[in-house]
Amino acid sequence: MNNPTTSITLVRHGHVHNPDGLIYGRLPGFRLSEVGRLQAQAAAISLRNTSLTALYASPQPRAVETAEILRAQVADLPVTIDAQIDEINSYFEGHPASEVEARGWDLYTGVGDGYEVPEDIAARGAQFIADVRATYRGHHIAAVTHGDVIAFTILHTMRARVHVSQKHLLDRFGIHDRYPATASLTTLTYRTSDPNEVPTLTYNRPYDDSLALATLS
Repeated sequence: MNNPTTSITLVRHGHVHNPDGLIYGRLPGFRLSEVGRLQAQAAAISLRNTSLTALYASPQPRAVETAEILRAQVADLPVTIDAQIDEINSYFEGHPASEVEARGWDLYTGVGDGYEVPEDIAARGAQFIADVRATYRGHHIAAVTHGDVIAFTILHTMRARVHVSQKHLLDRFGIHDRYPATASLTTLTYRTSDPNEVPTLTYNRPYDDSLALATLS
């Protein structure tokens, strides 16, 4: 008997209104920008022909807002909040983004105890994937989460080295932006119930470069 196909689409939230250029992390009040809402609309259009069974989101407002746009246009499903796909717990929360950019977007090295490292993030991402596969075998679900959560979950899932130096090198898995763009969709497709199966991965940034570049203005 054939095994049913299970698909999990990890959606990065849309671009965020962040006029002060901060690492916002889990700080309250950071919502989608106008461009971010347009990006989320593009993601929704890309998902219209899928039959979603469940819709998850990180607790952060930008993720919930993105999920609500998907819910309104794709499938009238409740948005289930799941802390396993929450934003990272970072020392740099509230610091200028330029400070982290100067570190090569390394939010982890040398920050001391009490904060997440890539292995922590990959572990909770992997647990989320395992839980969804067990609950929704043979179905397609979507989960709105965050860039590093997606990146480290991919590295773990594809049996690659989970390390900060690898998170912008995801082109080898078909992520042509090298790192998940805002409102991008990364779909993991499983064809067996084997917990060690390496899935097929597909990636889609559902808008053109003009909308991507608008986030830099």
